[in-house]
Amino acid sequence: MSSLDTFAAQKLASLDAKHLRRTLVDTAREDGIWLVRGGRRLLSFSCNDYLNFTQNSAVQEAAIAAIRAHGVGAGASRLVTGNHPLFAVLETKLAKLKDTEAACVFGSGYLANLGIVSGLVGRNDLVLVDELSHSCILAGAALSGGKLLAFRHNDVAHAEELLKAHRGSHRHVLIATDGVFSMDGDLAPLHELAALARAYDAWLLSDDAHGIGVVGGGRGSSFVQGRKADVDLQMGTLSKAIGGCGGYLCASQPVIDLIKTRARTLVYSTGLPPASVAGAIAAIDLIERDPNHAAKPLRKAKGFTARLGLPEAQSPIVPIIIGDTEETLKASRMLEDEGFLVAAIRPPTVAPGTSRLRITFTAAHPDAEIERLASIIGERILKRPL
Repeated sequence: MSSLDTFAAQKLASLDAKHLRRTLVDTAREDGIWLVRGGRRLLSFSCNDYLNFTQNSAVQEAAIAAIRAHGVGAGASRLVTGNHPLFAVLETKLAKLKDTEAACVFGSGYLANLGIVSGLVGRNDLVLVDELSHSCILAGAALSGGKLLAFRHNDVAHAEELLKAHRGSHRHVLIATDGVFSMDGDLAPLHELAALARAYDAWLLSDDAHGIGVVGGGRGSSFVQGRKADVDLQMGTLSKAIGGCGGYLCASQPVIDLIKTRARTLVYSTGLPPASVAGAIAAIDLIERDPNHAAKPLRKAKGFTARLGLPEAQSPIVPIIIGDTEETLKASRMLEDEGFLVAAIRPPTVAPGTSRLRITFTAAHPDAEIERLASIIGERILKRPL
């Protein structure tokens, strides 16, 4: 074996010993909730397709029509020849949905945060992040060369302590947080963080990957209190509730103009395929047209938590924290035996000792199956017979 092969084999053996090795499993999705894995048909509670738009006929037809009109791929970076006409339509719709002046679409949510943070932050600047923020925010901060500090999860007072101590020694400050936290399902205190940002002349970025389409009347986490939080940079993805792929930033016109000329992940990446853009346009139209459908995933999650006596769900994501990694894997396998796919989430995605089942709800999940899942989890995992 070469030294590279030896290195890889040793790393894999170490991960195996800790039950932390990841493997890819072929999974054929039949519709928005049912899939086939390992020859078995399972009901998935592990997908982020909250509104089941990946299988929606209107979204699919829009994507197919775009391929016929514009081709399979964009063909180049958006700044070269890859800026097909559909981008302007989607960016206008995103800006309207998020109540901003303009928007910019990226190839993915991860690419968006890499480009946004590194495009706005420099070496003399500070990035202040919630400790549970998504990995792409941390990666963007590292790429920027700015100083990175983390505040305790959703602790606005701690964020202010750090600002008092460090604001004066940095040119600019970016406060970054998830709007809906992907592993816990709770919401960021965006109104309070926005007020803090204004008090200290900082910029606020919220990652709304798991909020758009399903909270705040479908408009996302900046709108959950019935009034818009003053978030400078509303970022998100097109790959969860929107049902396709891609990322976006909604902000003021000057900021978007700067991002389009400065964000390396936009400048040096091939544009998003026309089908993905057209599908997102159709999905946003559906969200605006039918807010009752957009409300279903959260309503089903709330019913699940009420049945189990858990804290009320704030989003379609509900964690069942088990702690031990091996026990979490066993619980996931037990649920698979019962016909459910509920993924086990392990470190480093979550902190050591907090391995969990991450349950996600969609508009199409049958209420009877949600009740059956709750009964099994209550009796066999939480030891609370219902």
